[in-house]
Amino acid sequence: MAEAKKPKREKIPRQEMPRQAPKVRRRNFNEVALGYTPELMMLEAKRCLQCKKPKCIEGCPVEVDIPAFILKLQEGDLAGAAVALYADNNLPAICGRVCPQETQCEAVCVLGKKGEPVAIGRLERYVADWKMSQGMEVPDYVADWRISQGTEAPEMRPPGGKRVAVVGSGPAGLTCAADLARYGHQVTMLEALHAPGGVLIYGIPEFRLPKATVHAEVEYVKSLGVELILNCVIGKTLTLDDLFNDGYEAVFLGTGAGLPMFMNIPGENYNGVYSANEFLTRVNLMKGYLFPEWDTPVRIGRRVAVVGGGNVAMDAARCSLRLGADEVFIVYRRSREEMPARAEEAENAEEEGIIFHLLTNPVEIYGDDNGRVRSMKCIQMELGEPDASGRRRPIPIEGSEFDMDVDTVIMALGTRPNPMVFTDAGGLERTRWGTVVADETTGRTTREAVWAGGDIVTGAATVISAMGAGKAAAADMDRYLRDETATWVLEPEEEDAEA
Repeated sequence: MAEAKKPKREKIPRQEMPRQAPKVRRRNFNEVALGYTPELMMLEAKRCLQCKKPKCIEGCPVEVDIPAFILKLQEGDLAGAAVALYADNNLPAICGRVCPQETQCEAVCVLGKKGEPVAIGRLERYVADWKMSQGMEVPDYVADWRISQGTEAPEMRPPGGKRVAVVGSGPAGLTCAADLARYGHQVTMLEALHAPGGVLIYGIPEFRLPKATVHAEVEYVKSLGVELILNCVIGKTLTLDDLFNDGYEAVFLGTGAGLPMFMNIPGENYNGVYSANEFLTRVNLMKGYLFPEWDTPVRIGRRVAVVGGGNVAMDAARCSLRLGADEVFIVYRRSREEMPARAEEAENAEEEGIIFHLLTNPVEIYGDDNGRVRSMKCIQMELGEPDASGRRRPIPIEGSEFDMDVDTVIMALGTRPNPMVFTDAGGLERTRWGTVVADETTGRTTREAVWAGGDIVTGAATVISAMGAGKAAAADMDRYLRDETATWVLEPEEEDAEA
């Protein structure tokens, strides 16, 4: 009997990742996505066409050699896949979980033109999780991998480079610190909080990004020789001037954007109104979801309104449900098409029972005699012409006001950089939004020997874009520190900068 023909790669359907059932996961903080089995991983890896001119690499902000690590998977070489992946990405277990691959590497996958793209992020997660489960150390292999590929990107050099300070241990800081260590510099990473990871540890819930995964990736960065100092607030414990006086020859600012924004409507000061930053920090970093095992209770009401439509809003809403709320609402002033949250996260929220009030905007919060939230007045919106963001502008519909019966309101409206970091930071120009003026390609700021990247430059953005900024800055910092004749060139953008 003739052997059955194997299906062509493009005929293999995209493999779905197993997940907890919605009715189960909506009341626990365990990871929702369970990861591929070895069989699912191999089927998905075999879908990759190994294009001669792969667009997926161009779609990745840190330019991972995606076909190379997937080819190793196709060959059954998991160790080789791990080395190929970590050669360009210092945090693949994190990226595989929270990066918007659907708008980056997967968006330009050739298979996506006529069907579903290769699930690059899910394969990335599989490899990183396998590497961590095996206790595999990859730094010693990365240099050999680069030599075999003929690349000149970071490779382990003998210690003895310049002293460099990296401020912030979020995705930008971790990436910059790791690459600088590979370049041979003496790197100290300074973190304001009592645990490293930045937004990865305080902002993203356990059910999306387990903290053990973040801790493992931080340990990998430390294994490259990076020193980590916690509880050090730049602008208070030390200033930028102090760092240079202490002998650091270059500084990278990757402090993110942790200052919450509010609507400035009546009633925002009532008890029961949170910023998403405070709420998620209590739940995640301070382990409020494990109360009373941990000492940080988080009071959540029976009916919760989360104002906003991004990933942070979805995280806050889904946390509220898991903390015991009966009903949770997303209140967003535009339509579903304009919602900035990942489609996957919005779908997960809906499956879990989150109710979406779209084209709706709060105008006032009402309180009871004890100063606690009792309801929220909203107005219905309609969409007009596109605004500066490219999305259609929401316009209030006169006479459409109505009251929502809620007892907790969480504002998830975006963030700005905390101004504390700019204490005694003369020469560092900022925009009118409070972000740092920096070169888009190199990260150079208007102060010599200071680079910046991630949300402190762009405002709230993605993990992978922050990593790309940290990687680019590290390369430019290395060039500058090793060139004795280097000069500093960056003119402030006068139309945006504030004195």
